[in-house]
Amino acid sequence: MFYKADQNGFKEVLPGIKLKTLVYGEKTLFTEFRMDAGAVLPKHAHLHEQTGYLTEGKIRLTIGKQVFEVNKGDSWCIPGNTSHSAEILKESVAVEVFSPVRDEYLPQKVK
Repeated sequence: MFYKADQNGFKEVLPGIKLKTLVYGEKTLFTEFRMDAGAVLPKHAHLHEQTGYLTEGKIRLTIGKQVFEVNKGDSWCIPGNTSHSAEILKESVAVEVFSPVRDEYLPQKVK
């Protein structure tokens, strides 16, 4: 699978948080999130391991009981079934890989 960069196709999944799945395979799924300052990703957990990299902005990321101030260039890995949340402190862009593939993030399912 190949993805040619395109600014279109983002879907709002929560207020101020937009998602676009870029590519995916049998075992991984690669996404881009665009997040507005002040947006909140509520505490949640899922079976997927989640590895991310902040390309722009600043967020406060809580993984389990640890809190991290995440700046441009920082990265993280959240084990599956671990609670996590985020507060978006500045307009931000993150790219993340999920394993296994998150079916609900497949392009035909993200509405």
